[in-house]
Amino acid sequence: MKKDDAAYEDLKRTLLALGFARPGTLVRRLMPCGKPSCRCAAGRDAWHGPYYQWSHKIRGKTVTRRLTPAQAARCAEWLANHRVLRKTIRRMETLSLRKTDQLLAEIS
Repeated sequence: MKKDDAAYEDLKRTLLALGFARPGTLVRRLMPCGKPSCRCAAGRDAWHGPYYQWSHKIRGKTVTRRLTPAQAARCAEWLANHRVLRKTIRRMETLSLRKTDQLLAEIS
């Protein structure tokens, strides 16, 4: 299973190269303000925005934070890193299970 060992080492290098990671969701919203005399009352094409929001559950409660466009761009990088982090860890778990099963079988 040298192939698994090499794959595991590659995954460790992936983790080392990863920057900050942030869980959650980033959304871009356009919204009407609700004033009948405002231009946004004309329809979706005239709504205000875009506004950016990051959301994440913390201890069972959803936390939402408004972001500037610059903050949203940075947050998008961290969210992408978080997806890579989770995917890499799942792959590492799979390889670890396979390898540890093999090692346990050698003991008995």
